[in-house]
Amino acid sequence: MRILVVGAGAIGGYYGGRLLQKGEDVTFLVRERRKGELERDGLVVESPVGDMRIANPPAVLAGDLRPGYDLVLLSPKAYDLESAIESFAPAMGAQTSVMPLLNGLRHVDVLEARFGKGRVLGGLCKISTTLQPGGRIVQFGKLHMLTYGELDGQRSARVEAIEKAFAGANFEPLLVPDILQEMWEKWVFIAVCAGITCLMRASIGDVVTSGGEEVCRALYNECAAVAARQGHAPRDAAREWARPLLASPRSQMVASMARDIERGAMIEADHLVGDLLRRGEKNGVETPLLRIVNLHLQSYLARREREAAQ
Repeated sequence: MRILVVGAGAIGGYYGGRLLQKGEDVTFLVRERRKGELERDGLVVESPVGDMRIANPPAVLAGDLRPGYDLVLLSPKAYDLESAIESFAPAMGAQTSVMPLLNGLRHVDVLEARFGKGRVLGGLCKISTTLQPGGRIVQFGKLHMLTYGELDGQRSARVEAIEKAFAGANFEPLLVPDILQEMWEKWVFIAVCAGITCLMRASIGDVVTSGGEEVCRALYNECAAVAARQGHAPRDAAREWARPLLASPRSQMVASMARDIERGAMIEADHLVGDLLRRGEKNGVETPLLRIVNLHLQSYLARREREAAQ
């Protein structure tokens, strides 16, 4: 199986590197600067489950892409989705599938509109990684799951081929029949964690210690109600997993979006929060807390744009 990984950053570099380490046919689609880093230093991963250094991994620039790949693994920030699509579009042959690993669901609509419904798989990852200056990837903790499946729940020949390609790589692949349910459950949790930690500029534990546990619970219930109206209410196991994470005074959890705000960076506000709010409004779900979160995030973006123009 020929796999094109779009980008060699914290997510793409990690999973693509693990597949390359196993011996799979992997090529990274990168920009000039990243290509230079890979040629000079190789693909470097520091991880508690095993460090990795791959000298001069296969990499290509967008202008040199040609069709012939079986799978495109896609994990950009949501605000870079459209530009990422334009970069890898020349690689899309008649049988090429796309597996996006973004949070939320808007990207599925965008990809299906561009390439057709049958070309897009569902996917998500659970991992904590960062790309350091210079191109070194650092993994925090041992969790490195990649969950995927057909959006219609079928066990197709292509996901079985992907299952074979992923088997034996140094991460945890999981082919599931209900990938949309998994994606909704993660979206609900991410929206709550991002919403609370961005709004309060504090970790979940600090919010809980300050008396905010009920607010965390109320925001979770709002987001879960939106999912339920779409036919994907979080299952008991998902609720039980989320409950202690959103209620512990010892939790140091801070969403990456909150860290992005602290450093004045671009954020995935519309993809993670705005889209969830719109889906709730469309289906008559009352989400007053989510509305406040969205207002906060949009106000930050407006200020950021104004300051950049000065």
